[in-house]
Amino acid sequence: MSEATAPKAVEAPLTFLDDRLGSTTFFKRNMKKVFPDHWSFMLGEIALYSFIILLLTGTFLTLWFQPSMTETVYDGSYTKLQGVTMSEAYASTLHISFDVRGGLLMRQIHHWAAVLFMASILAHMLRVFFTGAYRKPRELNWLIGIGMFTLGMLEGLFGYSLPDDLLSGTGLRITQGVAESIPVVGTYIYMFLFGGEFPGQDIVPRLYMLHILLIPGLLLGMVTAHMMIMWVQKHTAMPVKHQSEHQVYGYPFYPVFMAKTGAYFLFTFGVLALLGAFAQINPIWLFGPYDPGAISSGSQPDWYMGVLEGALRIMPNWEVSAWGHTVSFNVLIPALVPLGIVFGGAAAWPFVEQWVTGDKRHHHVNDRPRNAPVRTATGMAAVAFYGLLWLAGANDVIAEKFHVSLFATTWFFRAAFFLGPIVAFIVTKRICLGLQRRDADVVGHGVESGVIMMSPDGKFSERHEAPRDEERHVLLSKENARPEAPARDARGIPAPGTKGPIGHLRSRLNRAWTFDDIPVEEHEHPHGEQAEIEGGAASHEVRH
Repeated sequence: MSEATAPKAVEAPLTFLDDRLGSTTFFKRNMKKVFPDHWSFMLGEIALYSFIILLLTGTFLTLWFQPSMTETVYDGSYTKLQGVTMSEAYASTLHISFDVRGGLLMRQIHHWAAVLFMASILAHMLRVFFTGAYRKPRELNWLIGIGMFTLGMLEGLFGYSLPDDLLSGTGLRITQGVAESIPVVGTYIYMFLFGGEFPGQDIVPRLYMLHILLIPGLLLGMVTAHMMIMWVQKHTAMPVKHQSEHQVYGYPFYPVFMAKTGAYFLFTFGVLALLGAFAQINPIWLFGPYDPGAISSGSQPDWYMGVLEGALRIMPNWEVSAWGHTVSFNVLIPALVPLGIVFGGAAAWPFVEQWVTGDKRHHHVNDRPRNAPVRTATGMAAVAFYGLLWLAGANDVIAEKFHVSLFATTWFFRAAFFLGPIVAFIVTKRICLGLQRRDADVVGHGVESGVIMMSPDGKFSERHEAPRDEERHVLLSKENARPEAPARDARGIPAPGTKGPIGHLRSRLNRAWTFDDIPVEEHEHPHGEQAEIEGGAASHEVRH
């Protein structure tokens, strides 16, 4: 654990604050807080920096954007749309893009930052899941992360719907259909949201308020809560030498972590600035103003909404009419079920795993994904599920580019929707078990040295050497499966939690979780062949 002290340049300001705020050694103590160091921890930082850039660029855009659906005739710099009737929202977006100095750059940085924000949150959540960093006591932060991703999807949908161009209007049309498909209350929700018949006059102003006030405020509160909980609970760490469940091994917050995180922020901003300057995104002037009777060919939403688009495209045309009401399952199921499975399952997983394994300990050191094959396989099944639906959202583009039938691609994704996650689970689990066997072999027999030994009787064998101390520590970080408590004690009395259908289900799931675990542990003679050879009367070495 680091014992670094704050330098003199910081000592005086900290003492000044301590004397006046009554915080005694709070600032001094937290300046020395230790942070583990691993490249994957940067994923969460990228999400934070993207969010900051979103707030800054969004503030700039609000100075010129007009959230109104009142019709006007465009007379701006873009000559191809001059004289065209459009909403003030679309006209002001064109004004920002072509007439405000730096406006197009800010628009594109804002959009790229939104894309990076969602991508980095998803990558960060995958890292947390596959390493088991969501385990006790960090379940609450895991739920906050899921909530942030869900709110981010809504924020992105509302944001790219504001310009009122043809592409965003198509997305709003789908939103209207989803709202209207909800049984009983769907029509009321749709009319309340749009303020009348689609598209109405109120949807853009209402989305604008949600986009710049409500959802950013909620996200800012969740980000703050996430950071505060992480600060109090300490950051999880990878299984490296000197790291344990009771000791944090890393670098102090000041000056090392502050210098590194400041550089990461500048790198993130630089990448987004380059993308905004040289990579075109959402060129609304090519789409034209929204017209309910028109649609662009090959239109695609931002990547994080592609899963909903894919679910809509592969869903069969199922409807049920009864008692004068029609329930459109072909819209309702794609809107609710896929993301309900992914996000609902992710939210429940820490508690399900704790219940199945009976592990209620605090965990501060992460697992290697290979050491939790069921968890890793389940995660890859979810990735396959999500990824296939995302690809299905572009089935028309795939059909066109690869010159295959659109119906063939649709039926392929319908089958892959069910088979893909199963195949991903089986393959991933077998790979994890194979890697466990390899680790057990390295710990038990050492690594190949490239030295061939010949015994006096002419027998050749390769000498194995013990793994490096750092590698050995990583390999032995695996917790071998603990035997399940017996269902009955010596007197035949059932153990608590094993009674009834729920108890039997838990026992079966526990056995499925642990029965094929590969122990990774040291033996009394880890390099038996080498010891046997070296104990002989004479031997010869042949290096290759």
